[in-house]
Formats: sequence, C-alpha cells, structure tokens
Amino acid sequence: MAKTISTPAPEAESDIREVRSQRPNNRRRILLITVAASVILGLAAILFGGAIFNPAATPESEPTMTAIQIIPLVILVVMFVVATKWPLNIGVMGLVASFGVGYFMLGMTDKEILADFPSNIVITIIGVTYFFSMAQRNGTIDIIVQNCVRVVRGKTLLLPWVFFLLAASLTALGTFSPAAVALLAPAAIGLAYESRIHPVLMGAFIINGAHAGGFSPLSVAGVLVHDIAVKNGFPISQGALFGASFALNLILSVLTVVLFAMLGKLRDGAAGQHADLEARATRPHGQQILTLGLIAAMLICALGFHMPIGFVALSAGLLLALVNIKEHQTFIGGVSWSTVLLVAGMITYVSLLQHMGVIDTLAEQALALGAPLLIALVLCYVIGVGSAFASSTALLTAFIPLAGPLLATSSLSASGTVAALAIAATVVDVSPFSTDGALVVANAREDDRQRVYKQLMMYAGGVVLVAPALAWALLVPTGIM
Repeated sequence: MAKTISTPAPEAESDIREVRSQRPNNRRRILLITVAASVILGLAAILFGGAIFNPAATPESEPTMTAIQIIPLVILVVMFVVATKWPLNIGVMGLVASFGVGYFMLGMTDKEILADFPSNIVITIIGVTYFFSMAQRNGTIDIIVQNCVRVVRGKTLLLPWVFFLLAASLTALGTFSPAAVALLAPAAIGLAYESRIHPVLMGAFIINGAHAGGFSPLSVAGVLVHDIAVKNGFPISQGALFGASFALNLILSVLTVVLFAMLGKLRDGAAGQHADLEARATRPHGQQILTLGLIAAMLICALGFHMPIGFVALSAGLLLALVNIKEHQTFIGGVSWSTVLLVAGMITYVSLLQHMGVIDTLAEQALALGAPLLIALVLCYVIGVGSAFASSTALLTAFIPLAGPLLATSSLSASGTVAALAIAATVVDVSPFSTDGALVVANAREDDRQRVYKQLMMYAGGVVLVAPALAWALLVPTGIM
C-alpha cells in the first residue's frame, strides 16, 4: 500500500540509496514521462472519451469544468509528478495545496479546510506502527519467523509460501506492507540463496503476501479504503475486500511459480550451506510472551468486540512501554509519521476537491464513455501504472471517490469495483522503484544486485500489464462480490 516505512535499518537505507543511485538519469526521465503520460491519458480518457466511445451524447449533456475546478486538478497532477521525480512527501504537498486553494481561492478558514481531516485513520496508523515497532525491537517478529521456517526444514520449495503467509499475517494484523517486507526480506532472501531459490521469486512472494493481508479489517489500508467508500456513499464489505485481495495475490503467486518453472528459474545458482534453523529458533520469553498475548488480545477486541483498532493498538503499545520504560523514546520513533502525513494530506486535499465539485464533474464526464465496465478498466490501469512509480495510498484516496457516481448509475458491484481498484494499486508495488521492490534488491547479495534489479524490473513490467486486467476481469464483470 503506502510506500513508506517507519524507521528502516541504516544498512537497508544505505543499500536502497546505493541501488537507486545506480539508475541512469535518462531512465528516471523515461519513468517520469511514463507516469505523467499515464495520468494525462487517464484524465483525457475521462474528460474526452465520451466523444469517442459515445458520440451520440450531446455536448450539452456533459458537464464542463470551470477554471476554479481545473486549477486544483492541475495542482493534483503536478503533485504526483513531483513526488515521482523527487523524494518529497506528497501528503505535505497536499496540506500546503489545501491551504493555498482553500484560503486564497475559496476564502475558507482553517477549520473549514480541515473539516474532513481523517483523524480516525491517523490514530489507526499511529497505533499499529507504535505497537509493531515494539514487537520488532523486542524480537517477537524474529521468533515468529524462525519457528515458522522450522516447519518446512528440508522442503526448500515451500519456503516462499511460508514467507507469503508470514507477510500476509503481519499485514493482516496491521503492519504496513513495506514494514512487513523490511522485517522479512533479510531472512527470506538469505534463505533463498542458501536453498538455491531464485531471489526474485522469493521477493515476489514476500511482497504478494504483504499485499494479500493488506486489506484486512485490522489493517490501515483496509480501514482507509472502507472509510473512503463509506464517506462517498457506497459502503463495501471489509471481509469481501480482504478475501478478494488475498485470493488475487494468491493467484498471482501461483502464476509466478508457473512462469519461473517455464523459464527454468525455480532453482538458481549453486547450492549454499543451509542455515541451522533448529539452532537459531528460540522460544519466546519475557516481553515476547507478553507481546504475543497482546496480539491475541488485539484480535479479540477488534474482531470480536469491534473496538477501534487504533486505540486498541495504542493501549497494547502503552502496556509494552510500561515494562520497558527506558526505551520509550525509541518506540515513539517507530511511528510511521511520513505515512501519517501522506494519508492526512491527500485525504484533506481530495476532500477539498470534492467540496469544489471536481470529483463529481470528473465522474460525470467519465460516465459519458457510456460503458461502465470500460470506465472501471481504465481506472484500474491508470491507478496501477501510476502506483508502480508513485504512492499507492495517495492514488487510492484520489481514485476511489471517482467510482461513486459510476456505481450509483450502473449495476456494478461496489465491493468488486473498489476491490479491483485497491488491488490494482498495490500489486504493482513489486516494482524496484517502490519501497517494497527496493528492499528486495537491497537485501540481494552485493555481487548479484544488478541482476536482481534487472530481473525484478522485467517481472514488475509483466505485473503492471497483467494484474490490473486480472483484478478487473475477476471482480468487476463477474459481480462475484
């Protein structure tokens, strides 16, 4: 989902910077042009597609955008392009743009500009990242990984599936997908080399697993998508969204195995020395037992009693902090503040666009295409291609509201359409230009990074071409949800 992690290890940060610094400037320009062209073509399809696909529609029947609506929309496109080219937080730009548009163009007060500030989502992000930063620091996550890997000792081809399920479990409990990948990638890629499993295959499974659990009712992304849908008048089933995401990523992983088998790349390199997992695996003790108990309590409170996961996670985190008071400041540093800014800024700005009627006008112009299924497919590809290079969370907050009028005037399933958009926005994060993909490259062996980078790039290209269409085909026309 969001492509930021709270506080990655310094080694991982330096490795990611090293990998990114190797990319030629002309490749950056090509990618920037690709993103900008995708956004522009998508908007053009929405704005002018009706004249091509539905020529019977009269110009008078289509709403037109005023200058006061076009300017904020152009600012939004510029924000995405800038965030793609430079490592600037698009949420900060969104808050500044909200102030500029709201205060100077509309004469709004600060309270009016922040009327739709997503306080519940902000609390959820703070709570889950606060708790899981402690779970990572006190070794609980490592123990879970070690004991799960022991189960398949000697059956190395099952290791990718173990890490798929581990990543899905972590994100389903509330961990961000980049954080889950950061926690699992070092062990998973190391085991891949030792077991002669292709590192790109292992990396794809970790990322797919992280996305498989990424839309659970407990996860930040699941809460985010559900809240945006409810706010726009088309409530969706959180369970169905979670199930669809898990199923699509499972199918994509199976297809990945088939692809690597056809290419003869399931096994890679020379045999390594298998890690002594029996010696490494340890039993939980002290804070780790408490952490495991708190995870179970969080599940009971959130799923059984429907308590808000953000406050539940904060409460669990506070209990852990009380037993380790000396490191409390480091736990606070584990909160993903960059993601807080991203989500808060983007939702605030998109809410302002809705207040100005920009989203409604765009959606009505999209309906001029005359084919709801075609509109949904265009949206899936625009959000998928854009997300391969920009923030998935930011694109979700911008594109899901566009589905509102489409769903209101057609027989398309709200849950299926929103799930297709959400999945199309996240499965492409395997790209080495996203944090998830970059973490896989950074954890490859130093003498093998360039090869992993190139092959992960080719694999990501295939995912970008296939995954949005697959999500659309399985979820939108079928009405399965």
